[in-house]
Amino acid sequence: MSQFTSLEMCAGAGGQGLGLEMAGFDHSALVEWEPAACQTLRLNRPSWNVIEGDLREFDASPYKGVDLVAGGVPCPPFSKAGKQLGADDERDLFPEAIRIVDQVRPQAIMLENVRGLLDPKFDDYRKGVEKELKKLGYWGDWRLLHASDYGVSQLRPRVIFVGMKKELAPAFSWPEALAEPPKTVGQLLHDLMGARGWDQVDAWREGANAIAPTLVGGSKKHGGPDLGPTRAKKAWAALGVDGMGLWDQAPEADFVGMPRLTPRMTARIQGFPDSWEFAGRKTAAYRQIGNAFPPPVAAAVAARICDVLSQPRIFKVA
Repeated sequence: MSQFTSLEMCAGAGGQGLGLEMAGFDHSALVEWEPAACQTLRLNRPSWNVIEGDLREFDASPYKGVDLVAGGVPCPPFSKAGKQLGADDERDLFPEAIRIVDQVRPQAIMLENVRGLLDPKFDDYRKGVEKELKKLGYWGDWRLLHASDYGVSQLRPRVIFVGMKKELAPAFSWPEALAEPPKTVGQLLHDLMGARGWDQVDAWREGANAIAPTLVGGSKKHGGPDLGPTRAKKAWAALGVDGMGLWDQAPEADFVGMPRLTPRMTARIQGFPDSWEFAGRKTAAYRQIGNAFPPPVAAAVAARICDVLSQPRIFKVA
């Protein structure tokens, strides 16, 4: 049993949930509306309390007193890949996150989103979120973190908000980047790419000598599991990877050309352990993987929150 508890919103396939677990949190509940993602969570952690349903209809009051409210609320309202409608986007769930914080009154808050949220056009939006949370007694900060600074072999900038009760906030500090750079795609995937005896795998490893571009999970509205827009596909091609889709298996021994990734390879690039399974077929699995919060990044931030909550205090926190 861990010392601290968490309630996670929009849990997805468990990237943040796994990171919180790694940092030392026990999940009181994880809320997710996508059936395949809920199946993934239950498949890997049967003991987790997975609540399948719309966050807008979720009553968090039974979880009052949980230490941390965390979540990756939907990113399309702020993503450069979309129309960046912000508060005018029906998928904007920041108001629901604030409602849940009000119901739970945790010691700390951790929210994750895309880098577009830091664009100047959303200055007023961010200030509005901060204002509402201050009314509830929380002081916080937004920070752009790069997944590659925390051991993830991918260019994946994400915006994190950490808020804490006013008296705790001064003790929080953001995690520092690791001294060692992450593995290249070739180093990271060599064993998986050569699993069926591909005779060119060593040469491929040498050519795949950089970290990956950002994985894009996509949405139900947009086709199958490819590796992103044209710019991303060009970046993958420079690493010797065909980004037009995914394969079910690694290349055969006599394969000639650029191989495609398998879902397991993309999961490893995202920072998931190989033991983490994904429910559904290839497209559904990749959508979960591509939209996930890399577990090592979530763990790094959550560990700093644990550090603050672990400090002895001479006052009682409400």
